[in-house]
Amino acid sequence: MHGIIHSELKRFVETRHGTWAWPRLLQKAGLENASYLANGAYPDEDVVAIVQAAAAMAGTSAPAVLEDFGEFIAPNLLEIYAALIRPEWRTLDVILYTERTVHTVVRTRNEGAAPPELRCVRRGADEVVLTYDSPRRMCGLAKGIGRGLARHFGEAIEISESACMHRGAPACVISFRRV
Repeated sequence: MHGIIHSELKRFVETRHGTWAWPRLLQKAGLENASYLANGAYPDEDVVAIVQAAAAMAGTSAPAVLEDFGEFIAPNLLEIYAALIRPEWRTLDVILYTERTVHTVVRTRNEGAAPPELRCVRRGADEVVLTYDSPRRMCGLAKGIGRGLARHFGEAIEISESACMHRGAPACVISFRRV
């Protein structure tokens, strides 16, 4: 997992719960000696353990934590990757072109980084359908990022999922529709 996810997860936890929460969360996840740099690559199991610990501490599910986290990080991701995002793009465009722009650059510039491969299809001016296929099974993060993008751009979207790996499907199929 790319270190930017870990560093953003730390920022998310500290923003929501205070600086004391991150070390406590790492301890609960069995990672009390872990340290993460934004430009590093780390085992997927670490972020999974952190998200599961966060869900247990908050009394919610891991997918719910991932959605909340995704919504939180979307504006910062737009800032980090601003050079790759055209000024005229809005929510659906960013989702549609993330694989060709951001993920391609992340894979090229960061040894060990393996963002999920996203397959997107535009179904008219107001809908993009994303197929998310990753062994990490973090489709909640994709949905949250979509919601965060919409908030950033001042747009209203509906998100629906017609298939999900958590319900036995081979991939998640997520529709983002501007309303």
